This record gives sequence, structure tokens and C-alpha cells, in this order.
Amino acid sequence: MRYWDAVYAFLVATAVAALLTPLAGRLARRVGAIAHPSDRGLARKPTPELGGLAILAGVIIAAAIWMPAIIPLQRSPGELRPSVVHTWPVLMGAVLIALIGAVDDAVDLKPLLKLLGQIAAAVAATAAGAVIKGLTVPFIGYLAFPDSGRELTVVWLVALMNIVNFSDGVDGLAAGVCAIDGAAFSVIAFRIQGGTSAAAVLAAVTAGASIGFLFHNSYPAKIFMGDTGSNLLGYLLGVVAVIGSLKTNAAIALAVPLLVLAVPFMDTGFVVAKRLKYKRKPWDADNWHFHHRMANIGFSQRKTVAYLYAWTLMLAGVAVALQFVPYKYHHAPGHYHLGWSIVMAAILVLAAAASVYLVYVLEIFKFKNLRATQLRRADPETTEHEIVASVQRDIETGEFDAIRQPEPQG
Repeated sequence: MRYWDAVYAFLVATAVAALLTPLAGRLARRVGAIAHPSDRGLARKPTPELGGLAILAGVIIAAAIWMPAIIPLQRSPGELRPSVVHTWPVLMGAVLIALIGAVDDAVDLKPLLKLLGQIAAAVAATAAGAVIKGLTVPFIGYLAFPDSGRELTVVWLVALMNIVNFSDGVDGLAAGVCAIDGAAFSVIAFRIQGGTSAAAVLAAVTAGASIGFLFHNSYPAKIFMGDTGSNLLGYLLGVVAVIGSLKTNAAIALAVPLLVLAVPFMDTGFVVAKRLKYKRKPWDADNWHFHHRMANIGFSQRKTVAYLYAWTLMLAGVAVALQFVPYKYHHAPGHYHLGWSIVMAAILVLAAAASVYLVYVLEIFKFKNLRATQLRRADPETTEHEIVASVQRDIETGEFDAIRQPEPQG
């Protein structure tokens, strides 16, 4: 039974990654793949990279034991027969992107070369059969992509590689987020595809390898995953999303990856929008990511990671709830159970409210400007240090007390 296959694969991937991560660190020191403290990074001391090689080893070993050579998928509308995904070409794509990332960690490849490597890995996955040929969109129905499905899938996979890469900036952040996302995808894939879902096993393997690496990457990190790991995890989550959710006839299929991966999606979206606003290249490094902005307002690395873990877990939980809360009558498509629909709506509203609040907190610089104006109107002698202290206190307590303006005289 693949439920137990997923559990065993998860445990083996965790153990292999945990055992091999120190060896990856030694290799990184030998080849000079070291992250040094910089204005854009949060590393406080020279730290070896290449941790992604241990993640890769955990994935390959566990997948080789518990993944079938051929993964059958649901037949999409318009297909004459169900399509399949060949596991080993997908894993070869994983090896390819990890090796490209390792070279980049060691010698710092140019952005164009990295992009070409990402495209090559994505093409390997699509050649293996991981192709989005269409999507079932709620209230619209099935939208077929017969001529552009392969190209759209390549764009999707390359985007996921870069999104995870962009989010890798705090000890334990990317690995933890990917572990949560992998576990959520595994549960959802089992729910959509049943107990024989190979996509669920691959998702469990991804989560396990991430957790195994996390033993050495939690604050204070002894090693970073580097582009080796971030590109690899983005690739694997992208493939899992295609074969475990997007390439199904479930009406909720599109919402699953958008919710599970919402935090890295939003982080990248905000950052790229900022860079375009200030006429910078989208791939230029800067200090505008969520984790940078939280650090800038006084959050410790542990608190930053805890907040972003909680946010990721909450949105992944919403995606899982969409599968398990019985708000629809399965025997009567298009009909909804009123009570459970209210419960599901409440879950969505709470998640949206929490997300808006957190984004508001992360827009701290705008809040700081407002607070500075209010404080200086109340007391023109207010110092910058007092303003920063007030903002940090508000964030720590969650109490954004309004500042009373002085009453006009006579």
C-alpha cells in the first residue's frame, strides 16, 4: 500500500539527508562553495553550501526503492488514453538541476547559464510525461492546452525553481517551508488520486529530505543548501504539483498549488514588483524579501522563521481542508452542504485575514513612516531611536495603539 510506502520513503529520505549533510559540508569547503557574510545575506560567518547534494541523495535513494518506474495518471478530457510519467527521467532532471546549482555555488554562474540549466531540467521532466495539458477551473470547466501544455509546464517548473531559490535567505526557512509544502502535497495527492498515488510518495520523499537537511540548517545553520538545494526543491515541488494536482480532473486542482505555495509565491511577487518599480532587473539580489524585512524591524531569525512557518502551515492547511471538509455533495455535483460550506468559508476568511495582517506587518516601513509622523506631531523632539523602539514594541505586542493628537489651544 502506498500510504506506508510514503511513510517509509519519508523516513529513509530524512535519514539519508541527515547523515550525508555533514559530508556535503566538507565537500563544499574543499571546493570553495562557501557563503560569506554580506549586506544582502543573513549569514553571520562563512558557511559551507552544497547541502542540496544531501537532499538529492535522500530523494534518489528513497525514490529508487519506493517509486514505480512508470506513474499512471488520470485521463484528461480529450485524451484517448491515460498518460504516464516515467520516474527515472524525472529524477535525472533532478540530478541535472542539482549539479548545475552545485557548479553555481562553487563558481557563481551567470544568470543566463543558470536559466538555461533550469530550462533543461524542466524539459527533462516534460519529456518524462509531466505535462499540464489542461486545467479544471471552478465554474468554468476544463481548459485544454493541447498545443502549449509543454511550454507552460516548462515555465511553471522554472518559476518554481526561482521562487524557492529567492526564499532561501534565513537559516532553515526554505527547507522548512518545502517540508511543510511537500507533506501537504502528499496528503492532498492521496486524497485526489487514492492510496496508490506515486505523486504522494514523491512529495513525501521531498518533505523527508528537506527535514533531514533541516537538522543541520536550523538556526544557527552549520550548512546552507545553496542553489544546489533550492533549485532542486523547487523542481521537485513543481513536478509534484503537476502530477499530483494540476494534472487531475479535480475542480479544486488549481487552488491546491496556489495555496500550498502561497508564501513563496507572494514573497517573490512582492520582490519582483519592487524591483520593476525601481527599474531594476528582476533577478538582482536585494533586501526586500519577507525575511529581510522582518529582520530589518528587529525580528530574530528564529522568530522570522516561526512566523513564516506558521503562515505556510496555515495556508497549506486550508488547501488540505478544501479536500477533506465535506462542503460539496459528491453524489450531486454542483450542490453544496450549507453547514459545511459555512465552515469552509470561515476557514478561508480567517486565513485571508491572518495573511493580510502579516503582510501589513511586513509593510513596516510604511507603518514606520506613519508612526514617525504621528509621534513627531505629538512631540517634535521625538528621536529616530524612539520611533524605531515604538514600532518594534507595536510589532512585538501586536497592539498598534493610536497616538492622540494634542488638542488645539484656545
